[in-house]
Amino acid sequence: MILDRDRAIARTEDLCRFIDAGPMPQLAAAEIARRLEAHGYQRLPEEDVWELASGNGYYVVRADTTVIAFRVGAAAPSEAGFRAFGAHVDSPNLRVKPVGTSRAEGYRKLAVEVYGGVLLATWADRDLGLAGRVVVRSGSGVRGALIRIDRPIARVPNLAIHLNRTVNSEGLKLDKQRHMPPIIGLAGGQAIGDDEVRRVAAAAAGVAPDEIVDYDLGLFDVQPSAIGGIDGEFVFAPRLDNLGSTHAGLVALLESARDTLAAHTSVIALYDHEECGSSSAQGAAGPFLLDVLRRITMAHPQAQGGEVEQASRALARSLMISADMAHAVHPNYGELHEPAHRPRLNRGPVIKRNENQRYATDGVTGAAFTELCRAAGFAPQVFVSRSDLPCGSTIGPITAARAGIATVDVGNPMLSMHSVREMCGTFDQDLMVEALLRHFG
Repeated sequence: MILDRDRAIARTEDLCRFIDAGPMPQLAAAEIARRLEAHGYQRLPEEDVWELASGNGYYVVRADTTVIAFRVGAAAPSEAGFRAFGAHVDSPNLRVKPVGTSRAEGYRKLAVEVYGGVLLATWADRDLGLAGRVVVRSGSGVRGALIRIDRPIARVPNLAIHLNRTVNSEGLKLDKQRHMPPIIGLAGGQAIGDDEVRRVAAAAAGVAPDEIVDYDLGLFDVQPSAIGGIDGEFVFAPRLDNLGSTHAGLVALLESARDTLAAHTSVIALYDHEECGSSSAQGAAGPFLLDVLRRITMAHPQAQGGEVEQASRALARSLMISADMAHAVHPNYGELHEPAHRPRLNRGPVIKRNENQRYATDGVTGAAFTELCRAAGFAPQVFVSRSDLPCGSTIGPITAARAGIATVDVGNPMLSMHSVREMCGTFDQDLMVEALLRHFG
């Protein structure tokens, strides 16, 4: 389904740039903030008193990784509600342990912890860079500094088939502790320890190694995102799950403010830690979103009445679209899909349903998103898991349970989910953005 080919390709090329800018959550959040500020959004410190003006855009960052941005509507949220959107900025990868290096058989290795549900085999034989945040001693305190090393400094080498003769018949079996630490160099006569990581990170940050107090670092594939396929119908990229959804929500929020001021307040919440359960101060299971929505409700220029009454009325009038990438039917594994629910690439966003509330969608919220898609000129797809297969989950049920907001779970279809390199349709991003533009109004 193509609504406008040139617009769709332009948005997808921008998606690729966005993904490449965010190899770790800290860098993704920095890119989100950069784009927001380029459109006039003002950063609000959480510890300050907020003074809001209708029509203005604001954003809040927690822990350098989770971003909530909003555009204040003309009417009080207690009267017009919120049009909310949620996604996540983290993706499965390999994170560096506090003591970052070790030695084995004459090699230097990087000590890593597997973050999230990594498809381990796909990280083998890839050129890996290092990115994230270092915490640097500064005067009497500390400060965070973002680093990114784009050159390939690490590799997880596969074992030769001559030493693993059954690998093609029995599959590649990798142990997270023994097999996933990548090689970063030859040991030589160097002393190996935590300082090895600090030395490389310090050079990237432009500080001395002993100035680094701690770090949050992870590996990423240095190959850039690309539009591919014989007719350019695919996107090949890392971290589509879920920077693809994050990008769609951000673009829609920024583009929705071009013409008229809506009565409702539009909000996007872009979380960290979804891939490991969301249970953190900046995750969807934490209080961040509800705190921000309550503060917006009370700081709105048209706010009247008691805090509890206003906040409860605002949430009751709201709708949340939770967006996380969806499973497209795989041409080599079609039997793993429910027969009448087989999403396809370039056919548009997918509404996710699960009666056991692994997804938050019900008939009313699903219908609301369907109408948004139809207003944009297309019909959505639908996904449910086979009854004999377990169903994944998203931030949708967490948000619905914590905030009491009516929620629909959606996502664009993709293949290779949780691989180091994933793929989706070139034209689906445009369709998702167009539906979200109708949501924000």
